[in-house]
Amino acid sequence: MTRLFVRFLCFACALALLPLGAALAEPLEEGAPMTLTAPSAILMEAETGAVIFEKNADDARPAASITKLMTLLLVLEKLEKNGITLEDRVTVSPQAAAQPGSQAFLDAGAQYPLRDLLKATIISSANDGAAALAEYLAGTEESFVRLMNQRAEEMGLQNTHYVNCTGLPAQGQYTCARDVAAISREIARHPAYFSYSATWLDSLTHPSGRVTDLTNTNRLVRFYPGCDGFKTGSTSEAKYCLSATAEKNGMRLIAVVLGVPSSQTRFDEARAMMDYGFSAYTRVRAAQAGDLVGLSVPVRLGARDQVEAALENGLDLLLRTGDESKLRFEAALADSVAAPVHAGDPLGHVDILLDGKRIARIPAVAAHDVRLPGLLEGFFRMMENWR
Repeated sequence: MTRLFVRFLCFACALALLPLGAALAEPLEEGAPMTLTAPSAILMEAETGAVIFEKNADDARPAASITKLMTLLLVLEKLEKNGITLEDRVTVSPQAAAQPGSQAFLDAGAQYPLRDLLKATIISSANDGAAALAEYLAGTEESFVRLMNQRAEEMGLQNTHYVNCTGLPAQGQYTCARDVAAISREIARHPAYFSYSATWLDSLTHPSGRVTDLTNTNRLVRFYPGCDGFKTGSTSEAKYCLSATAEKNGMRLIAVVLGVPSSQTRFDEARAMMDYGFSAYTRVRAAQAGDLVGLSVPVRLGARDQVEAALENGLDLLLRTGDESKLRFEAALADSVAAPVHAGDPLGHVDILLDGKRIARIPAVAAHDVRLPGLLEGFFRMMENWR
């Protein structure tokens, strides 16, 4: 392998985002840069999954109605797979209509468009709406809860277990700030969610003609510029919880606080977390899949003498504002390859360095094919090599 230093400017171009799961393993900062009363918190950038800072983010604890994030995720995923539609008619069972706590006051036995139940659950955290959706997707709430836990396992959520679909107090039901952020990140991938989550005031018209006003439980939707979603939760056991998101200048942040002692404080602390993130960090488009590295690898016995190297993957980085100029790229490519070469064949890798420290690695591949030479062409090449 030949190691060659390539400056960042050689790769200045648009970026393909990192795939899910490519997030940084460690937070960018040690501890929270502000005082938080929340016993558990995390600030994450949504596209990369990079964690800016965290506080006891893996502590398992009750999170009340934030549980509904998984309920909503399953509904949104089913919608995207065309397993259900927003126009489906959902019959509300007596069990769903009788859910305690926050409600849309659904009529037992009545049929509602699925979009109305989704709207009521997202905007006003309606327990009856969540239960009706769960029963519609899985037949019973118990069956739906099995799907919730199965999805949590698929996502690798190690500190989450569900007992119901609403977040009402239940023995053995818990989650953690990191898992809540991961679920929130998944929900952000579904545009249908934001059709409702950014709404401050709305109403639900029941089949009988009765009207229920819906007010968003997330005050930041109204009072924090760029905030357009996610979920509140509160019980005497869980105290006050919040997963909030906002998007500014093309960057979306997710702030999660769990177990806060007062309602307003959870909003204040999530606001402070996002303010910090937006002011201190920038998402940088560092490279795009297919970008030429600017270097070539010699080809033995090929129709061409060299093959250009390109990046196999794109890369999106979350950096401290101003650190973009500190990025450098270092390529390690093969000394040579034998023909035939096919586009996408491995040629080595490119390391991304920040202040001399490797922070990422992208495979380098052949940018194009190099075929074997024809008979006559091969003869002349052989003669050239004998000179």
